[in-house]
Amino acid sequence: MAATARGAVLHAFHEPLVVESAPLPEPEPGAVIARIDLAGICGTDIHLSHGHLPIPTPLILGHEAVGHVAALGPGVERDFTGAPLAVGDAIAWTSSIPCGRCHWCVVEGERTLCDTRRVYGINQRFDQFPRLSGGFAEAIYLQPGSAIFKLPAGVTPEMVIALGCAGPTAYHGVIDVTGIKAGETVVVQGSGPVGIASAIYAHLSGAARVIIVGGPQSRLDLAREMGVGDVHIDIFTVDDPAARRAMALAETPVGRGADVVLECAGVPEAVAEGIDLARRNGRMLVLGQYTDRGPTPINPHLITKKQLTLHGSWAFAERHYLGHLNALPAIAARFDLERLIARYPLDRVNDAMADMAGGRVMKPVLTM
Repeated sequence: MAATARGAVLHAFHEPLVVESAPLPEPEPGAVIARIDLAGICGTDIHLSHGHLPIPTPLILGHEAVGHVAALGPGVERDFTGAPLAVGDAIAWTSSIPCGRCHWCVVEGERTLCDTRRVYGINQRFDQFPRLSGGFAEAIYLQPGSAIFKLPAGVTPEMVIALGCAGPTAYHGVIDVTGIKAGETVVVQGSGPVGIASAIYAHLSGAARVIIVGGPQSRLDLAREMGVGDVHIDIFTVDDPAARRAMALAETPVGRGADVVLECAGVPEAVAEGIDLARRNGRMLVLGQYTDRGPTPINPHLITKKQLTLHGSWAFAERHYLGHLNALPAIAARFDLERLIARYPLDRVNDAMADMAGGRVMKPVLTM
């Protein structure tokens, strides 16, 4: 195993990432060293690099990655499911490590709400041990307590990284929290990875009609070609909210509105528009607001008048990640996931970030 590994380091907000080297330590008991094969760039990485969440710097960005075992620390013999784990095995891992002791972890059973979660690529500093704690790197030190999964038979690294964290995030929100029923009409706001993943899970849940309201057109065209979504409305072509509302409602049964609205845009104004698109006694999931982009006015009268149920869903825990991994063969059999991927070498990380920010590609993936 090489003595060092390179990673893309964020030193200051709004500044380019810098590729630097760091030593690879020997794994302590319970830890694993993984060589990263593919690392996804998420829209959240763009927001983080702009300072939209209070994160420490310097740090290696990246909370989506897949790789293979390079070294096992003492006591590590099996993955999170109990499957034997050996050097060379293809693996994926959850992006966070909850404490497992607090009220949220133990009493509520909501490990994503843990106040002291350690999150790879988000709150782990590059200038502190173990330094290599983000996905935009050739290797990562998976700390004790990490949920590591040996890739199931039939699941490739490309399948895992194509949806990145959007896959288990959508599994948590769409399947676990909202619970779409067969035959329902679903509006998905946003056509980025979270929107695409949520639309895919709406399809798998038996939705009769999935209406995607998003953009740019290139992303909607890709979704249409892949068979994701039944109706596609471009917010840049139809830039009047009232006109978009009329178009979307016209695609719902008798124009009454969607049974379920999934906000996956990450734009605060989308929440008010989503309330308008839901039917009476409908449900709405606010999923896309992972970083704080500020408040937005809404009319609470509509929530009462429509008797709406509003859900929020934050990130994903180990069981959501496992559920998504197990669903990937069925997803890949229906949708060509590799079409979502645009590959970049690590040295072009800033080009990949810019293309993600500009919506020019769906899922930039760093290849190591």
